[in-house]
Amino acid sequence: MAEKKRCWWPGEDPLYLAYHDGEWGVPEQDPRALYEKLVLDGFQAGLSWITILRKRENFRKAFHNFAPEKIARYDARDIDRLLKNDGIIRSRAKIEAAIKGAKLWLEIEEKEPGGFRELIWKHVGGTPQVNRFKSRDRIPAQTEMSEALAKDLKHRGFQILRPGDRLCLCAGHRHGQRPSHHLLPARGMRPDGEALEALKGSH
Repeated sequence: MAEKKRCWWPGEDPLYLAYHDGEWGVPEQDPRALYEKLVLDGFQAGLSWITILRKRENFRKAFHNFAPEKIARYDARDIDRLLKNDGIIRSRAKIEAAIKGAKLWLEIEEKEPGGFRELIWKHVGGTPQVNRFKSRDRIPAQTEMSEALAKDLKHRGFQILRPGDRLCLCAGHRHGQRPSHHLLPARGMRPDGEALEALKGSH
């Protein structure tokens, strides 16, 4: 059996390898899952993504499986509970941003055609944009898509706790909007690099 080709960044970490093989770059269409990914990207500010992955199940338990309708009702007691939970990233600013984001998510789902999914995916025309970077040195720190998405989220009131365009570029990779597997076959892509039919995400 041929050895699986992978990007360099998962290294040898089993959790990272599983994430790379099963989630990275897979188009995510579910609005609740998109909210979860955006929140976790916010909690990553100043940290590595593997740190978040190792705590992801703790986050899901602490945040009611990222159900926006529940998180939107969090009060001071919930914030205090989360600040005492050593299984997650205990940042008041990030927790409060997640709560505000849940309220905005509910408003968008209720009032806007296509809801939160449309808000995220409209920046790539509704379909994944496949990257073909020949080396890690050519990966951009930001793109027009990430800048536009960051501006849109900020305009709507989302609190972005890391450089907005960088957050949205990373989020775009994780959502499967702009998968960057650096000339390696990615899930949802043929070996020749052309995108296949969009796949639903792993959540």
